[in-house]
Amino acid sequence: MSVTALLEEIVAALAAADIPYMLTGSFAAAVHGAGRATMDVDFVIDPTPAALDVFVQRVLTSGRYISPEAAREALVERGMFNVVDAATGWKVDLIMRKERAFSHSEFARRSTLALGALHLPVATVEDLVLAKLEWAKLGGSARQLDDVRALLHAAGERFDHAYMTEWVESLGVGTQWRALRAENDANHSP
Repeated sequence: MSVTALLEEIVAALAAADIPYMLTGSFAAAVHGAGRATMDVDFVIDPTPAALDVFVQRVLTSGRYISPEAAREALVERGMFNVVDAATGWKVDLIMRKERAFSHSEFARRSTLALGALHLPVATVEDLVLAKLEWAKLGGSARQLDDVRALLHAAGERFDHAYMTEWVESLGVGTQWRALRAENDANHSP
C-alpha cells in the first residue's frame, strides 16, 4: 500500500465517522513546501465518543492495526493513538485536539490544500511552527527546529509574525522563537 492509498483510506474513515480533522506534522510541512523524509502521518482530530467508535470499526475492517482501547484512552486523556499498515510500516498518528485556546485557534484556522489528488484540511504554517516549537521544547529535538527553519524559509514574506506574537509567550516557546528569528534574520541580512 502506498502512503497515498493509506491517506485516502484514513480520510475516508474520518469522513464516514463525521470526525473533523486536519493534517499536521511533516506531511503538512511538505504541503507548505518544507518536506522531509518520514514514515508517519499526523492528524489532529476532534471526535465524539460515538464517532470515534465508527472510525475504529472502519479501520479494523480495513485490516490496518488499531487498538480500540488506545483510541478510547486517547479521547479521554486528549492524547494520541495510531493506525499502522504492517505491510509497509507506514504509521498514522491521530492526535486529539486539546482543550486549550491555541488548539481551538489552530483547528479553526486550518485551510484546505492539495496533497497530490487529495484535498485536505491542513494546519497553517504558523500553527505548524508553534506546534514544532512546543515539541522541540518538550523533547529538545533538533529535527523539529530544522523543520521550523524550513517552514520559515518556505513561507517567506507570507509568514504571519503578528499571529506568532499572539501565541509564543502563552505557549512557553518565546525563547526558542526569538532565537530562531534572530538566526533567520542573520542569515537573510545583506
